[in-house]
Amino acid sequence: MKILLPDQNGRMMPHTLSGTPIAATALGANPARVVYSAAHVVADPFTASDPSGRAAVDWAGTLAFRRHLAGLGLGIAEAMDTAQRGMGLDWPGALELIRQTRTELPDALVANGCGTDHLGPGPHTLDQVRAAYLAQVEAIQALGGRIILMASRALVGAANGPEDYIKVYSDVLAACDHPVILHWLGEMFDPELAGYWGASTFEQGMEIALTVIGDNLAKVDGIKISLLDKDKEIAMRRRLPAGLRMYTGDDFNYPELIEGDAQGHSDALLGIFDPLAPAAAHAVKRLGEGDAAAFRATLDPTVPLARLIFRAPTRFYKTGVVFLAWLNGFQDHFIMLNGAQAMRPLPYFTEVFRLADGCGLLRDPDLAVTRMKRLLALYGVQDA
Repeated sequence: MKILLPDQNGRMMPHTLSGTPIAATALGANPARVVYSAAHVVADPFTASDPSGRAAVDWAGTLAFRRHLAGLGLGIAEAMDTAQRGMGLDWPGALELIRQTRTELPDALVANGCGTDHLGPGPHTLDQVRAAYLAQVEAIQALGGRIILMASRALVGAANGPEDYIKVYSDVLAACDHPVILHWLGEMFDPELAGYWGASTFEQGMEIALTVIGDNLAKVDGIKISLLDKDKEIAMRRRLPAGLRMYTGDDFNYPELIEGDAQGHSDALLGIFDPLAPAAAHAVKRLGEGDAAAFRATLDPTVPLARLIFRAPTRFYKTGVVFLAWLNGFQDHFIMLNGAQAMRPLPYFTEVFRLADGCGLLRDPDLAVTRMKRLLALYGVQDA
């Protein structure tokens, strides 16, 4: 099967599809790694609201995708930045998403993003930030949900130094019914989080985060760091107290981090495992069977695709994630909350198509080609 795709200069070049779609294989019980996929939301394309207005979610499509993830045995990281939290999805919408997922999949492994994003524009006091965190903790726990404690833009503005982070986190963790996953999100994902933990360097930030963990051991399951730097993750992983998990958020280096080394490994909580879900389930299943070579043979070829999807400006990676969901038939349209489908250029989409094909991530090549041609026609390409 062939399709003509424009190159970086707009010249039409033939592309022959060559990938073999990865078969959907469930991860199975007691997997070798805990694996969460941060999941996107499907927008309602028929809303009369402006893209900059209140999010309109296609709940049927959104929940169908979560059934797909759970059917593969993957955990779901709900209402996180992959779901456009803070970039189209506000707190009321996030809470409704958490509620609907909880109702639809009561027995699935789900952890839910908890933050302070319902606060209006700052400045805010520490007491206001603390109260905002506690309000979301209470709302999520009232639904029976587990918590991922997300980084707070408001806390960056309110804190005067590391001691303020330590105090706020300790107060919030004290209110949590079950151990939570902390989330250290780097500024490449959200520029407003620069200087998190009141630190100017990674090393300083790590020490403060480790202090928070050490002061609240019974309340912490693990930490996800999204810094796109494997050495930083490994350095912190080796410092974690026994029994705590490092959840990789490194969408550039996940195969080697999940495989690990003689001193330990990372579990996974990744936005890239939304489009890579079949590959992730297959690979981790093989790892659990003792076949590390097959694990790497499945995931290593996906890294160029992941690096493209998450290229700078990294916060727009959701566009690539939803594009692949549309190509693969998980939704009938390529419309996103906040008009985010327009946040990447055409060569980005054509290269995502090429790389996804090579990785076996186009589950129905005929459908993918048909939809790619529709997108090209939108850009004025008529002879694909």
